[in-house]
Amino acid sequence: MFISFEGIDFCGKSTQVELLKKYLFDKKKGVVVIREPGGTEISEIAREILLDKSHNKMFMETEIFLFSAARAQLVREKIRPYLESGFYVISDRFHDSTTAYQGFGRGIPLDMVEKVNKLAIGETVPDITFFINIPVEEAERRKSLKENRELDRIEASEREFLERVKNGYLNIAGKEKRFRIINGNKSIEEIHNQIIKELTGIEAKENL
Repeated sequence: MFISFEGIDFCGKSTQVELLKKYLFDKKKGVVVIREPGGTEISEIAREILLDKSHNKMFMETEIFLFSAARAQLVREKIRPYLESGFYVISDRFHDSTTAYQGFGRGIPLDMVEKVNKLAIGETVPDITFFINIPVEEAERRKSLKENRELDRIEASEREFLERVKNGYLNIAGKEKRFRIINGNKSIEEIHNQIIKELTGIEAKENL
């Protein structure tokens, strides 16, 4: 099963990725976690370029192609082979991030974003996507608590950009049945339990 986690920065999705990994591992499932961008030697190089704050002259067209190039490599080198071997693949972000961030956030026409996404991933689409939804104000509050960690180029984006990205995610969620909107303001345990409940429901349907 292919599972992806989405949300604006500081929504807490990475914490939930690790909790789900442990849950599946404890159930003796084969599970692998990947992150975006990254996950392969080539993809990690693209990640360094994308997140480096010194690259403040990067055009949005360059950005979308770098994200998608990293994803194309990851899909073919890691995701598809693991899925074919029966693993649960958990991805910390996937192609919906490009639609939300580069499409709704940057303003690249959505039909063009869809074509780039299609080229990068082909038919490799998550079976279920958990969107951890928090207010942008809460994201800003959590960001302010990260004083001891330097923010990357995307995390340092302005509030208006994050508002567009969040609205983009909600737009996608309204169209994609695989999306599950999770209230990110709840406790870590409550969020985890909701994710397990949703995942169990999907597994039950697949086993009918």
